[in-house]
Amino acid sequence: MKLHQLRYLHEVVKHGLNITNAADALYTSQPGVSKQIQLIEEELGLQIFKRNGKRLTGLTEPGEQILHLASQVMRDIENIKRVGDEFSDVESGTFTIATTHTQARYKLPAAVKAFMSKHPGVKLNIHQGNPSQVAEQVVSGEADIGIATESISSYSELLCLPCYHWNRCVVVPHGHPLVSGGLLTLEKLAAFPLITYDFAFTGGTLVSKTFSDAGLTPNVVLTAIDADVIKTYVSLGLGVGLLANMAYDPERDTNLVRIDVSHLFPDSTTYLGVRKDAFLRGYMYSFIELIAPHFNRAAVNSAMKISE
Repeated sequence: MKLHQLRYLHEVVKHGLNITNAADALYTSQPGVSKQIQLIEEELGLQIFKRNGKRLTGLTEPGEQILHLASQVMRDIENIKRVGDEFSDVESGTFTIATTHTQARYKLPAAVKAFMSKHPGVKLNIHQGNPSQVAEQVVSGEADIGIATESISSYSELLCLPCYHWNRCVVVPHGHPLVSGGLLTLEKLAAFPLITYDFAFTGGTLVSKTFSDAGLTPNVVLTAIDADVIKTYVSLGLGVGLLANMAYDPERDTNLVRIDVSHLFPDSTTYLGVRKDAFLRGYMYSFIELIAPHFNRAAVNSAMKISE
C-alpha cells in the first residue's frame, strides 16, 4: 500500500466520486487514479467503492472505514508538514478561516487587519457559509479555523472555544410605529412582517425557539444571509429587520432606527472551532488571541490537552 494511493482515494471521495475531477486536482490522469484504486482494492481483497458499470456510486461498508482512516492519515501528513514549516519558515504559510457573513463583515475586520500587519508573510483566506458549512470545512481540513454561532459547537471532531456573547436589535425606518410604541415585546414584534437571517445562519434557531416558546409564530416575509441585505429591504419599507447588534452601524445606517431587543432573546455565543487533532502554527495562535483575548497560547493548549 502506497501513501499516494490513500491520497487518491481521499480526493476521489472529496470530489463527489468524480475520478476526472479528482485527477485534475491531483495533477495526474484519470486512468492513473482508477488504476491505483484498483490496486489498493486488490491488495486489500475487497471493494472500497460501489459501482454501476465503470461509474462509482458510493462507498461500501469497509470502504467507509478505510476512508475514515485514510482521511486521518492525510491530516497527520498535513500536521507533519506544519511542524516542519513552523520550525523552518515561521512567518510564512497559508491560513484559511471559515465564518459566517455577519462575523466576517462586522466582527473580524479589526482582528484581520491586526493579524495581517503582524504576519505579512501569511496568505489569509476567508470562506463564508452558514454555521454547518463552516464546521464541515474545518472538519474536512478545508479551513484551519471556523468562527460561527450555535451549531458549530455540536461537532465532536472540533474543539470549540467560546469567543464572545452577543444579542440582537430591531431596525426600522424613522417614524415606524415601533419607535414610539413603548417597550418592545415579542407580541408586538410578531405583529409586523419580519426580515431576518436565514434560520440556518447566525442564531436563527434560537430566535425561532424563543417565539415558539411564547406560543407565537413570527411573520417572516424575507430571509437573507447578509445583514446589509436585510437593512436594504427594511429601508424599502418591506418589514422590520431583526439582526445582530454588531450589524448596526450608527454612522452608516442613519436612515434606520435601532431598537435593542436583548431583553427578548437569550444571548448567543460565537465559537471558534479547530480540529482536536490539528497542529496549530504560531500565527494561528496569534489570530485566536486577537479574536478572543482570553485564549492565549497556553489557554488554547490547555483546552486541546497539549503539553507546553
